[in-house]
Amino acid sequence: MAFTIPLDPDELLTTTRTVRKRLDLSRPVPAELIRECLTIALQAPSGSNRQGWHWLVVTDPGQRQAIGAVYRRATERYLASAGAAGKLFADDPARAQVQHRVGDSVAYLAERMGEVPVLVLPCIQGRLGDGNQAGLWGSLLPAAWSYMLAARARGLGTAWTTLHLAYEDEVAGILGLPADVHQGVLIPTGYYTGTGFSPAARQPLDEVVHWDRW
Repeated sequence: MAFTIPLDPDELLTTTRTVRKRLDLSRPVPAELIRECLTIALQAPSGSNRQGWHWLVVTDPGQRQAIGAVYRRATERYLASAGAAGKLFADDPARAQVQHRVGDSVAYLAERMGEVPVLVLPCIQGRLGDGNQAGLWGSLLPAAWSYMLAARARGLGTAWTTLHLAYEDEVAGILGLPADVHQGVLIPTGYYTGTGFSPAARQPLDEVVHWDRW
């Protein structure tokens, strides 16, 4: 078992941040460390205990560059859209400043995704259909978040990204995915630079919590 950072549960949950600009692109990540994080991820719940997940761990330079090229194209389309992070909350100067920083970091990662040491793509196997999408993705995404928490505890930075799903079929072709295996998220993983992370500013709880009814 690798060394873990001594974080209590609240610290772990509030300091597992999206890491883009601070990913160390030059430092290799041991495969065994990724395996430890994934072993923990597999303890997450899934509907009916089906465990229909699969995990693509991409370390080959050519594969990473190919995925990075698709991700860059998807991000360019996203950044040009009205819903891009850097364009949100323009009427709130304080929040707009934060959003500009987020937008800059999104663009930064897009140019370097193919250089990130490890790309992890959690996938779910089965028929998508038009039914209970919450149940379907709820059988994968908690495990993906558990992977990110385990990585944080081991000194690794991660980012939750889904922009590549605009070209999901292209990435599936790069990875050789069967037709019934669907990608849920792309998680770039690497050591990070700097000393640590702090909780982020969030809306006041009373603005978003509702008791008993809306």
